[in-house]
Amino acid sequence: MHVNEKNRTPKKVDLDEGPSKSELKRQMTERQKLAEVLAALSSDALKTIPMDEAIKAAIAETNKIKSFEAIRRHKQYLGKLMRFLDDEELDTIQKRLDAIQGVSKAETAKLHYLESYRDRLIANDETFTKMIEEYPDMDIQNMRTLIRNARKEKETNKPPKAYREIFRVLKDMDL
Repeated sequence: MHVNEKNRTPKKVDLDEGPSKSELKRQMTERQKLAEVLAALSSDALKTIPMDEAIKAAIAETNKIKSFEAIRRHKQYLGKLMRFLDDEELDTIQKRLDAIQGVSKAETAKLHYLESYRDRLIANDETFTKMIEEYPDMDIQNMRTLIRNARKEKETNKPPKAYREIFRVLKDMDL
C-alpha cells in the first residue's frame, strides 16, 4: 500500500496476488477427492482417463496399500500430484469420469428394469401376452417353459435356475 501525501490515507494499489490461501486449499481438497474417485475405478476404466502415466500408476498403486494411515498419506500425495495438472486437463478428466459413471448408472437402471419385467412375467400371464405381441420373433415356447419352471421353483423353494435364465434371455433380447 502507498500512503497519499495530502491526507495521509492509505491508497490501494492493484496487485495481482493470485488465489488466496483458502482458495488454494479448496482446490487442493477438490483435486484430492478427484484422485480418490479415480482410485476407486477399475483398472480398465482408469486406462481410458486421459492423464499422465505417472499419475495413473500412482493412482493404481492405491489399491495395493492396506494400512489406513498409509492410504491417507498416499491420497495426500495424489492430491499433490494432481496440483500440477492445469484446469483444462482437470476438465477433460472430469468429463471422462462423468461419462464412465453415467454409463454405469444407465446400465444399473436397465438391469433394474429387466428384473422388474421378469418378476411381472412370472406373476402375470397378461404381461407375457403383451410381450408376445411386442416381440413376435422371440422363442415363445422356450419363454413359456422358463416362466412355468420359475413358478414351480418358487413354489417348491428350489434354486432359481429358470428365474435366472429368464433374466439372461431378456438381457439378450435387448428390451
